[in-house]
Amino acid sequence: MSEAPYIVTIDVNNFQQQVIDRSAEVPVLVDFWAEWCAPCQSLMPVLVGLAEEYQGQFVLAKVNIDEQQELAQHFGIRSVPTLKLFRHGEEVEEVMGGQPESAFRAMIDKYRERPADKIRIQAAHAQQSKDYSQAIDLLKQAIESEPDYHILKFDLANVYLENNQIADAQAIYDSLPANIQTDPEGVALQYQLSLLSVIVDAPSLDELQQMVENDDKNLQALHQLAVREVIMGEYEQALAHFLTLMKRDRKFEEDAGRKGLLSVFSILGNQNELVKRYRSKMSSLLY
Repeated sequence: MSEAPYIVTIDVNNFQQQVIDRSAEVPVLVDFWAEWCAPCQSLMPVLVGLAEEYQGQFVLAKVNIDEQQELAQHFGIRSVPTLKLFRHGEEVEEVMGGQPESAFRAMIDKYRERPADKIRIQAAHAQQSKDYSQAIDLLKQAIESEPDYHILKFDLANVYLENNQIADAQAIYDSLPANIQTDPEGVALQYQLSLLSVIVDAPSLDELQQMVENDDKNLQALHQLAVREVIMGEYEQALAHFLTLMKRDRKFEEDAGRKGLLSVFSILGNQNELVKRYRSKMSSLLY
């Protein structure tokens, strides 16, 4: 029985084309398995079933480690089944051992292109053009078509924040399932919302920039400017301003500069290069 085009057998000769190159188009799930491995044999029908269900939205790439020892050694495979997910030429996820179908489904859904993704792109362009009404309408349309695609709700919340519709953004966060609220995107949104009390009735971004330029001792304006920059996604500028605030007065608003830095660190994640750089700068002020 011939394999479908989205289920491929991998060797050293076709790995680059079928895994690395093809992952630029769709996620490629590489299954390192062996004939003698009972869990591998149990898992294979599950993976094949998903591949047939998704009909090319991801590729299942099978690597028999006994026949392809060079590939197994290259990727440090020490036990099977081991599965690695590739997207845009990079390994983005790894799973070792048997997992329920739902775990693989969630992993694939995280990286596959979905119908709503095209609408997301349109909404992002509208947001960049400051056409917030259009961005909101597009994202609501996408959410209606794929209500469980939670990244759309984070997109919508961010548009609301940028357009100063704080109550609407809070309502989006409150509507999320508890497990989604604790995802990195949920935590980031929570931190953004927690900062917003600082800019209630605050001047506009341009006005705050002018106020700080005219008076470098205006710590309230500096604080509000940094928070507005966080909401706008201008994280490097925000970090620089929070650091300046921390240098100038640790007592201002109970160490608002340091708290602001920590909030942005949480939003960006510990592996972000900006976080690494500014964490070092913050530490130099503490010790």
